[in-house]
Amino acid sequence: MLAQVVDIFLHLDVHLAELAQSMGPWLYVILILIIFAETGLVVTPFLPGDSLLFAAGALAAIETSGLNVHLLAFMLIAAGIIGDAVNYSVGHYLGPKVFKSETGLFLNKKHLIKT
Repeated sequence: MLAQVVDIFLHLDVHLAELAQSMGPWLYVILILIIFAETGLVVTPFLPGDSLLFAAGALAAIETSGLNVHLLAFMLIAAGIIGDAVNYSVGHYLGPKVFKSETGLFLNKKHLIKT
């Protein structure tokens, strides 16, 4: 068991390439959803988007991974832009409604004006 864990850490590139091959096109879907959720949903900024982009790029550089770097870049850029547009739209729609209350517990108009 310990030997397997050590092998995974020592040969992480090989194991990630095998995982990417086994997932096939679903890997693109998962990456797109994570990037979209991080940029587009207000409650998910904790997702590891930046490090995920770096890891996906490094994985795409491995020939046996099956990832197309150009397709990956296009799709993840689009997911980030669309997520940002969705987040802006949600803020534009809900923002004025959230700050109507003068004495809200978390978001109140006095704090917004002071800021």
